[in-house]
Amino acid sequence: MGESRTALLFLAPWLLGLVLFTVGPILVTLFLSFTDYRVLSPPRWVGLDNYKELFTDTETFWPSLGNTAFLFLELPLSLVVGLALALLLNQKLKGMALFRTIFYLPSLVPTVASALLWLWLLNPEHGLINEALRALHLPAPTWLASPLWSKPAIILMDLWGVGGSMVIYLAALQGVPQDYYEAAELDGANGWQRLRHITLPSLSPVIFFNLILGVIGTFQYFTQTFLMTKGGPDKSTLFYALSLYQNAFEFFRMGLACAMAWVLFVLTIGATWLVFKSSARWVYYEGEKG
Repeated sequence: MGESRTALLFLAPWLLGLVLFTVGPILVTLFLSFTDYRVLSPPRWVGLDNYKELFTDTETFWPSLGNTAFLFLELPLSLVVGLALALLLNQKLKGMALFRTIFYLPSLVPTVASALLWLWLLNPEHGLINEALRALHLPAPTWLASPLWSKPAIILMDLWGVGGSMVIYLAALQGVPQDYYEAAELDGANGWQRLRHITLPSLSPVIFFNLILGVIGTFQYFTQTFLMTKGGPDKSTLFYALSLYQNAFEFFRMGLACAMAWVLFVLTIGATWLVFKSSARWVYYEGEKG
């Protein structure tokens, strides 16, 4: 009994912080999502009106959700690019440490600095990318100034920072037993067969991990578009999290923003659950029965 009290005493600061700064605010947002709360006046109970307004809002809510769904196209691209880079940089060649550092460096650049850099790179008139395209006599898009090209420009920028996942793949590749490759080579397996039947199954838990992080990160995509486009042009980069922020801190519609936060929570939980549900079919864990 004495040990239990001592343990509880040590846990008390953490439990207090959890209740005050995590559980408490979550419950408050749930309450506010059923109110009309505009910061300067007390919240007024409106029931499900905020949720009804959201699901009938074709001007902002559905476009922001559609833009976020489009951003999910980046997820398989980033997984493939990160894995391909890791496979290339896993070769035992001279100077490979330098190449690993070069590809990893962009992921260390702070998001704000990265956004400012890409604002210059994607400048339609003087940006480095368009200068290179013109030098090759290729059409130069207007990138962030065009509703058609703004989302591909955002995806291109995010792929630049794929070094973080690449490092995780590289670490996982070091753990793949070489005996598997040697046995496969003795059986006459070529490079593609070794990749498909040894490398990918061995890396599947890491791919699963990166996929989960990617799903959650995509739903919360905010900083880059907040700094670079403010949701424009023509709401083409108005992603869900940015729309939520605008409702909360620009239009002071806290009740509506809290309702959006809970919709976001449900969407994130649902998408994560689907990924977990599918993982039994393609994620291989060492030691599991086949």
